[in-house]
Amino acid sequence: MTFLKSLRVAAAAAALAWAGASAAAEPVRIGLSMAKTGDFAAAGAGQLNAYQLWADQVNAGGGMDVAGTKRPVELVVYDDQSDPAKAAAIYEKLITSDKVDLLLSPWGSPAHFAVVGVLERYKFPMVGSSAASLQIRSLKARNIWFPTSAIPDSLGTELAKAMQAQGVKTAAISTIQLPFPQEIKRYLVPAIEKAGIKVVYNQEYAPGIKDMTSSLVAIKRAAPDAVVSLSYPQDSMLYMKQAREQGIAAPFQFVAVGPSIAFFGKMFGTNMDGIVTLGHWSPQQKAWPRAKPFFDAYVAKYGEAPDYLDTALAWMSCEILQQAVAKAGLDKDKLRSAIATGTFDTIDGPVAFDGVQNKLTPAMFLQFQGGNVQIVYPPSMQTAPFMAKTGWAR
Repeated sequence: MTFLKSLRVAAAAAALAWAGASAAAEPVRIGLSMAKTGDFAAAGAGQLNAYQLWADQVNAGGGMDVAGTKRPVELVVYDDQSDPAKAAAIYEKLITSDKVDLLLSPWGSPAHFAVVGVLERYKFPMVGSSAASLQIRSLKARNIWFPTSAIPDSLGTELAKAMQAQGVKTAAISTIQLPFPQEIKRYLVPAIEKAGIKVVYNQEYAPGIKDMTSSLVAIKRAAPDAVVSLSYPQDSMLYMKQAREQGIAAPFQFVAVGPSIAFFGKMFGTNMDGIVTLGHWSPQQKAWPRAKPFFDAYVAKYGEAPDYLDTALAWMSCEILQQAVAKAGLDKDKLRSAIATGTFDTIDGPVAFDGVQNKLTPAMFLQFQGGNVQIVYPPSMQTAPFMAKTGWAR
C-alpha cells in the first residue's frame, strides 16, 4: 500500500470513527406539554419538576441507555395552558414537526384523554402518569399506559373497607361535581352501605365554590365518625380551612385531591395530621429501595417534598420508559411491545400492565402523621398504623 493510499484509508477510518462518536452523542429528544399556566399550573409544577430531575440524573450518569448506547437526554417542553385541546395539538407538533424520539405525558386526565387519538394515529407509544378514571378501560388504545392504581371503582370499595377497619359507623360525604370524584362516590356509597356504615350526609356542590359553611354546619350537627371530602385542590383547601373553623371532630377525615401537594403542608402545618388522602407511594416504604433516594434528591433540588401522587407517578413513568428503551431502543414497535409486556422496577415497587392499566400496584391511602406521609391502607403495604384525627390547631 502506498503512503498516499495509507493516508486516505486512515483519514476515512478517522472520519467514520468521528461520525460514530458524533451519532452516539446525539441527544434523545423527549417531548411533552405541561400545564405551566392556567387552572392546573400549581398541580402540573411537581410533575414537570420530576421530569427535569430525572433528565438531570440521567445526563449526570452519562446519558440514557438506548439498547446499549448511552445518549444524553434533551426535554422539549411546551405550555398547554391547562387546555386539553392545546395539549393534543402540541403532541401532534412534537411528533410531526419536532420529530422527537420519545414522549412524556401531560398533567391530568383530560389532557391524557385528549392526546390518545394523536398517539394512536401516529402509533407513538407514551407512558401516562397523572390520570385516573374509569374511562381508561374503555380506551381501545395500544400506545398509552397508566401506572396509577387510583382507579375510582377500587378506590371506592377499598375506602369503605379502610373506614370499616377503623370502626366507622356513620359517614358524611361531600362531593364536587366533577367526573373523577363522582366516579369514586358511585362505588363508595354502596360499598359503605354494604359495610353497615350509615350515610348521614350526602351532598354535591359545583366547582368554584367559595363557602362551605352551611354544609359543614350540617355535617357537624350530624356528628359522623368519618367525613369524606371528594374534592379537588381549591375546594380541598376550603374544606381544610372551614373544617378547622367549624371544629369538625370526626376521627376519620378523608380529603381526596390536593393534600399530597407540598403547598398544603406549608399552608396547614400540624392541621394536616390525621388527614387521609389518595396516594399509593411513600418514601417510608422500605420494601421499595428506590423510594427514599428519589425523595431525598427531589427535596435537595427543589427545597420541598414531592407530590406523593402525581409527582411520584411522573417519576415512575420515566423509570418505565427508561427501562423499556434500554431493552428495545427507539423503534416504536419494539418499544410498544416492551412496555406492554414488561415488568418494571420503580419507586412504587414492580409495575406491569394488563392492557392500559397497572395490574400489580394495589389501591392505597396515605395519612399525614407528624410531618411524614405514611401508607395506612392496605395492611399489607402499611408503613404506619392509622391515627385518629384528634382535633385542629388554632
